Amino acid sequence: MQIQPYLFFDGRCEEAIEFYRGALGAELLTLMRFKDSPEPPSPDCVAPGSENKVMHASFRVGETTVMASDGTGQGPSSFQGFSLTLSVADAAEAERVFSALSAGGQVRMQLGKTFFSPCFGMVADRFGVSWMVIVPA
Repeated sequence: MQIQPYLFFDGRCEEAIEFYRGALGAELLTLMRFKDSPEPPSPDCVAPGSENKVMHASFRVGETTVMASDGTGQGPSSFQGFSLTLSVADAAEAERVFSALSAGGQVRMQLGKTFFSPCFGMVADRFGVSWMVIVPA
């Protein structure tokens, strides 16, 4: 059994993937547009003019595969009630990825030493995805 995050970016999926490629070294695995689907979605499931939007994508960050989509145009994305945790080897790597993720985003807890980690911080990136960056104790 495995849990994989699936993120819906309301029309900004390609932009998000490019951001994660630069910030985290993410590797794009797959990308399919609505127009390329072997079974086109019904008109009531996708907003008009969305044929070039991302129906499904997957990318790898470290050993984890994250799936993503532009969604169905049902409204803005709301990434609430969860965080993606990014475990890194040392404080230098934590500072690098924390800085990259916080560009255009919002720092929720500055990166620093805690009782459970030599380096931990929380940030919401420019897309609203919440991240916890940690160096394991």
